[in-house]
Amino acid sequence: MNPSAPAPTTVGFLGLGAMGLPMAANLAKAGIDVLAWNRGRPALDAAVAAGCRPADRPAEVAAHARIVLTMLPDLPQVREVLEGPDGLLAHPTGVLDTLVVMGTVSPVAVRALAEELRPRGIAVVDAPVSGGVTGARDASLSIMAGGTVDAVARVRPCLTAMGSTVRRMGDTGAGSLAKACNQLVVAGTLVALAEAVLLGERGGLAPADLLEVLAGGLASSEVLTQKHRHLAEGDFTPSGPARYLLKDLGFVLDSAADTDVALPLSATVAGLYAAVDAHGLGDLDNSVVLQLLREGAPSRDPHHTTTKD
Repeated sequence: MNPSAPAPTTVGFLGLGAMGLPMAANLAKAGIDVLAWNRGRPALDAAVAAGCRPADRPAEVAAHARIVLTMLPDLPQVREVLEGPDGLLAHPTGVLDTLVVMGTVSPVAVRALAEELRPRGIAVVDAPVSGGVTGARDASLSIMAGGTVDAVARVRPCLTAMGSTVRRMGDTGAGSLAKACNQLVVAGTLVALAEAVLLGERGGLAPADLLEVLAGGLASSEVLTQKHRHLAEGDFTPSGPARYLLKDLGFVLDSAADTDVALPLSATVAGLYAAVDAHGLGDLDNSVVLQLLREGAPSRDPHHTTTKD
């Protein structure tokens, strides 16, 4: 299929959270007929106000949309909307043939899901995103897609309506592996920034002044830009909950085990975020690792910690 294939007539979108709602709105803004579903009614009403059509249940979406995009926390939530009496697979004459998983999920598990759905004639594209709520709102997300060439070409018009960078990384699972690499860099940078703030303030430096200087030099990064206020002011009101980053780091470690790669930094960073969650800080912003370090709390083995997904 031509990579510049026209946009599909109707696209389903399931999961209208902080990221999903503006993403669905941008699809509608691009002229795509979006049939949206969400478990909570207020977000669905907001999507309708942004130009989407509402669906009462996932099965209704599958009856009308060959392409369905999900923006859900993890694969268990994706399976919930697939299975059951009201799920995407429940409609006897459903037309669904391409499922696009846009949440951050395990590369290993999404490949397994693709194998399960292939006999049903459904292709799976994993297309996680980076750029946060700002990128979702501005349609400037970086989107990492995994799937067959034809499947990714089929959904590309949808992806380009939501992101400024869209790249096929390989077959199914490759997008999620790229996102795991992204999250490793994000988490490692957050820990480095937190340690820099802690070291500086113990030596008498004001965090805001230190971060401003770092932002003007080689240490500058998008992570520093977005987390500057959190770290400078110690305000950990969540823009990205720490427990989600812990979940993502679990995917990093699982992928490392699957490919027999030693990642010592990943293990250390995952241990710190496991400690963040164990100390009841998992619902705060992922920059709250600074508070953990200030308190001198030890890291934990992430494989022995249960996250609150």
